[in-house]
Amino acid sequence: MTVVDVPPRAGRREWIGLAVLALPTLLLSIDFFVLLLALPHLTEDLGAGSIEQLWITDTYGFVLAGFLVTMGTLGDRIGRRKLMLIGATAFAVASLIAAYSASPAMLIAARALLGLAGATVMPATLALIRNMFKDPKQMAFAISVWMTCLLSGAAIGPMIGGVMLEYFWWGSVFLLGVPVMILLLVLGPFFLPEYSNPDAGRLDPVSVALSLVTLLPGIWGLKELAKNGWEFWPTAALVVGIVFGVLFVRRQRTSESPLLDLKLFRDKAFSAALIGMLLGVTLLGSVMMFITQYLQLVGGLSPLQTALWMLPAVAASITGVMLSPVLGRHIRPAYAIGGGLILSIVGLLVVTQAGASGTGGVAAVIVGYCLNNLGAGPLVALGTGLVLGSAPPERAGSAAALSETSNEFGYALGIAVLGSIGAAIYSSQVGSSVPAGLSPQAADASRDTLAGAVGAAQSLPGDAGNALVTAAREAFTSGLHVIAWISLILLAGGIVLVSTMLRHVPRLGQEQAPAEATETESDPVTAEDAPKVA
Repeated sequence: MTVVDVPPRAGRREWIGLAVLALPTLLLSIDFFVLLLALPHLTEDLGAGSIEQLWITDTYGFVLAGFLVTMGTLGDRIGRRKLMLIGATAFAVASLIAAYSASPAMLIAARALLGLAGATVMPATLALIRNMFKDPKQMAFAISVWMTCLLSGAAIGPMIGGVMLEYFWWGSVFLLGVPVMILLLVLGPFFLPEYSNPDAGRLDPVSVALSLVTLLPGIWGLKELAKNGWEFWPTAALVVGIVFGVLFVRRQRTSESPLLDLKLFRDKAFSAALIGMLLGVTLLGSVMMFITQYLQLVGGLSPLQTALWMLPAVAASITGVMLSPVLGRHIRPAYAIGGGLILSIVGLLVVTQAGASGTGGVAAVIVGYCLNNLGAGPLVALGTGLVLGSAPPERAGSAAALSETSNEFGYALGIAVLGSIGAAIYSSQVGSSVPAGLSPQAADASRDTLAGAVGAAQSLPGDAGNALVTAAREAFTSGLHVIAWISLILLAGGIVLVSTMLRHVPRLGQEQAPAEATETESDPVTAEDAPKVA
């Protein structure tokens, strides 16, 4: 008879520690969205040009994504709590610099430091959850709480930013990070365990350099292609990222102390969950971009009304994430994730029924997007748990960094690829409807975007202007429909993927049978060879 070790359950200290970790997670999410409201105010005050505005908005996420892998692995080596507290200190200092910036260049530098500090904090918060919650059911719930904080920033950020800008100057939005990080510095040493891998080896500087030259140009190229279409320099940057990515992988295969342990990908659950989340984020990002434009330019809603109409979708995301651990206790992750993706497909089918005019189109888009987000909950929550749970405890930081890097990369990839497809469909359909009376610049703008067509129509007589707007809205809606159809077909493929590669994974809290174990499953970590936990 085989004796199964029951993992220890978390106590009061761990749950208080989760609350401590939730604070910086929520803050980092808010910090990304709150700047969008402050941008017009700081642009006027600092005199930032259009290029500088782009760098102010993009630098934070750009640097954060580029350094996630390095910082996640560094935390495994020197201690995750230590690195997180160092990052929290840097984040508080950078927040003060950003709040009192006297020039665009100073603010851009502060945003870069904020991104670097955020890259030290984000993987550490998720990896520490892996260390604090050994019980699979408790870990799944803790990850859902973490994910809820991450998603809540999209809803809370604009509201907090609006209140701050109503009563204070634009720099006040950055000061939100100071008290939160001070609280983390005070409570972290008491409620968060230290965890490091004493056998991790030294950090390979060549691998660090290769990872940065892979991720930074690659992500920048994808984001620029999403904004401006296929241009030389973004395409060249993407090619550079791919080339150095190949060199990075080759280096990891031969290095004695790899920055990224490629053996993690031998685990079917790890690979399937990571690929599934990459696919989901790729599709969700592009669909969200088209839906926000549809609500404003086709549905005729103001930016504030659009934000309010998007709140049900945020609530649906949070609901799906929080219900996932309960679902995972009763059915296997393969079926929970697959069933959720079927619901997402139904939501996308509803989106395809949205017309180019009338309130019915807005209702269809909102209902469809809510179903889409609700169904994505198990993929995000249970998928993250599988990525962390499949990795050995000493590599949890690296696994957490991979999870978050795939999210950043997937979002940029979806907007770049599917956004280009939607733009091409719009241009091909609206081209014949552009009247001859427009200037060359206005005609090009009309063929380029729906916003350009709406602006150009204002210079035309009533009937001609209405005809152009109607044709542009129909063309944009056709592009939305095509993107929805592509997404649901790819999600159907995702269902096949998770059903095949995750079918051996048991329900949460259920021990995996030996016959169902994967070939690469490692032995449990014993007390003698376990990494140091303080």
